[in-house]
Amino acid sequence: MSEPRATGGEARPEVPTSEITSAAAVRGALMMEAISVSKDFRIGRGHVLHAVRDVSFSLYRGAVVALVGESGSGKSTTAMLLAGQERLTSGSIRLDEKPVELATRAAFRRYKSDVQLVFQDPFASLNPVHTVRYHLERPVRLHQHQRATGDVRAEIDALLEQVRLTPAAQYVDKYPHELSGGQRQRVSFARALAARPRVLLADEPVSMLDVSIRLEMLNLLDDLRQRFQLALLYITHDIASARYFADEVLVMYAGQIVERGPAEGVTQQPAHPYTQLLVASAPDPDNLGGALRGGISANGRKASATSVAATGCPFSPRCPLAVDRCRVDVPPMQPIGASRSAACWRLDVAAPELTAGAQGGVDMD
Repeated sequence: MSEPRATGGEARPEVPTSEITSAAAVRGALMMEAISVSKDFRIGRGHVLHAVRDVSFSLYRGAVVALVGESGSGKSTTAMLLAGQERLTSGSIRLDEKPVELATRAAFRRYKSDVQLVFQDPFASLNPVHTVRYHLERPVRLHQHQRATGDVRAEIDALLEQVRLTPAAQYVDKYPHELSGGQRQRVSFARALAARPRVLLADEPVSMLDVSIRLEMLNLLDDLRQRFQLALLYITHDIASARYFADEVLVMYAGQIVERGPAEGVTQQPAHPYTQLLVASAPDPDNLGGALRGGISANGRKASATSVAATGCPFSPRCPLAVDRCRVDVPPMQPIGASRSAACWRLDVAAPELTAGAQGGVDMD
């Protein structure tokens, strides 16, 4: 594994991963790993955007891992890297504990049979000049190697029934503009399932849908996850839905994972100041984060995931708890119990109830 990098060229301390067990691991076997994944984009002469920085996590059969953060935090870029649609700057991706190599078109096609990405925008992800039948027939023929017309039609009908577009005959010959947003997204789910994948990457799959049907769509996604035992990465800016839907939550800021742990624990007792801000701002009828002490605020600064420090903790320009050390040194991920960790020098202040009595933690003085 390559040496992790950090903002401003500093060496980011290694995460004591041996002490952390993913909350999603109890669901099933390990399917996919992202290992110290980074992605840089050049944005003009001499300027580089570090979109994703040394991100590591695992996806497990039948489990949901939620990647949560504001717009611009690197979530979608992470999904594109895992889907093979962006090249890694550094790090590696493993599927079934084997390195993913996509040097040829044939290798990429085989990979797409295992790993599918559902995009955020159901309006843009479907070609407006083709029918639902066309959108589903192509992946069925490509990935399932179906040739007989009757078999292909039967499979298309089955896919539509799986995403609850019934009767299938009512939808199969319609064009995208004849469908509602929710129906279009169901077609996108069906198209992904046509490849019979084992890993599904869902990038903000409900954010562009009417509020009235978002829960219905998450229930459908959860049903598909259970029925086909999919390893599911759920990307969202809505930490309240992550609590409802996920086994493990990864909180991302400025391209880095700043907190991770079981969904219930992270959302009910957030440790990192950034996670506390996300939780405090989440509209939730169950008073998500109601126990936060005093309501952490963003230190009077405009909320922006691009407000990143040149050195030290990337969140320090917005953090109300930041001290000089935070602006100089990059905090390591440190364990908070068996399945949680967070990257903050001041966890003893931000989450004293979680860190009290912790053994072997990083010195926060």
